[in-house]
Amino acid sequence: MGPLRSMEPYFFCLLFFSLVPLSLSEIKHIHIVSDSRPLILFEQFGYSRGGHAVVSVHGASWKAPPQAKDYNVDLSTMGFFLVPATHFALLANESEHAVRFCPLSSHFVTSVLRFKDLGTDASLSRSVDIENPDEYSLLFGSCNAGVETTMDVRTEMYNMDGSTKDYLPAGRKPLPKMYFTFSVVYLVFLLAWAVVCIKERATVDKIHVAMGALLLFKGLKLVCAAEDLWYVKKTGTPHGWDVAFYVFGFFKGVLLFTVIVLIGTGWSFLKPYLQEREKHVLKIVIPMQVIENIASVVIGETGPTKKDWLTWNQIFLLVDIICCCAVFFPIIWSIRSLREASKTDGKAARNLQKLNLFKQFYLVVVSYLYFTRIIVPAFGRLLNYRYHWCAYAAMEGASLAFYVFVFHNFRPVEKNPYLFVGDEEEEAAAGVLEMEEEAFEL
Repeated sequence: MGPLRSMEPYFFCLLFFSLVPLSLSEIKHIHIVSDSRPLILFEQFGYSRGGHAVVSVHGASWKAPPQAKDYNVDLSTMGFFLVPATHFALLANESEHAVRFCPLSSHFVTSVLRFKDLGTDASLSRSVDIENPDEYSLLFGSCNAGVETTMDVRTEMYNMDGSTKDYLPAGRKPLPKMYFTFSVVYLVFLLAWAVVCIKERATVDKIHVAMGALLLFKGLKLVCAAEDLWYVKKTGTPHGWDVAFYVFGFFKGVLLFTVIVLIGTGWSFLKPYLQEREKHVLKIVIPMQVIENIASVVIGETGPTKKDWLTWNQIFLLVDIICCCAVFFPIIWSIRSLREASKTDGKAARNLQKLNLFKQFYLVVVSYLYFTRIIVPAFGRLLNYRYHWCAYAAMEGASLAFYVFVFHNFRPVEKNPYLFVGDEEEEAAAGVLEMEEEAFEL
């Protein structure tokens, strides 16, 4: 068939990772060195009517495959083009049936520049006006198999807000205000948590301090996200706020999974120590969170132009799955431990309260992780590109609801089910425990 045979995997990967956050900077400088890929994704951008895409190439050069003799490089089949999201399926279908297909020649794409038009200094700059609003992908295509390309590329993607450039994609415009609003909510949340801890200082444990730190870093991460996006919107670059965002995001990610694991083990509530198997879980989760955050930085800052970008995406997904699965084990162990204890220690009422709370915590953690890792990404893929911000709003709303549940149920209160047991009759509680054991199997 045509050269696109080798490009098909790139199209499918592009569609699959369409919601993976790329770098927020919409003015990018990228250096490509001896790259023989037939298709390179540079970025995706949601355009409104009247938007612009500017691509500048400097120092472009190409080299034919060493094993090929008298190889004639066709510069008219090398260059940059835009593809609207609504045309990807049509483009893939065309590649299946066309003879000697090259995406640069397809009427489903908008050509930006071709190497045949390069100047004497191997440089060229072109701008394209967007008349049909859609989410566009900027790609470099080379239909010369095995030819290695080297070039410096500057891309600038923006919409027009009156006479002002707006570097945020159409689907992200509400995000700065939304993130700032959530950051204020978490600040109020943190202050309320501090007041509760001061009032109930007699029952405050180390876990409550860790929970307060989690709120702090969550709020700081959202502040940095808001500032990052605001600067990108106005100038096209984050002005260093992306660094702060990644730093606070790292501490927030590590603390979130650590707090879930520690609460699941009952540390500071049920017992002042961790068993060996529980320590092993922490030894897995914390390094995995470090790796996940490194992968997140690489994915966000390098972008899909790098050859190992898809590999880092796979690492990110794999590590996230491992962390999500690992946090369930301490909760399950605690539930089983409470069931066993209820049969031997004669404290059915106390164990019933603890068991009910642990089961609620288990179900909420499962629901939260399932919703944020599966439901929200699927929801985002179904949304029109103009409403991608709704997926981010759903993610933050679910996170806030999860935090409220956890902090309310595990707050330092004298009558917390962990610390206080009422006068329920032990015989009735024992009967309930027997029924619960049959109804809630893990």
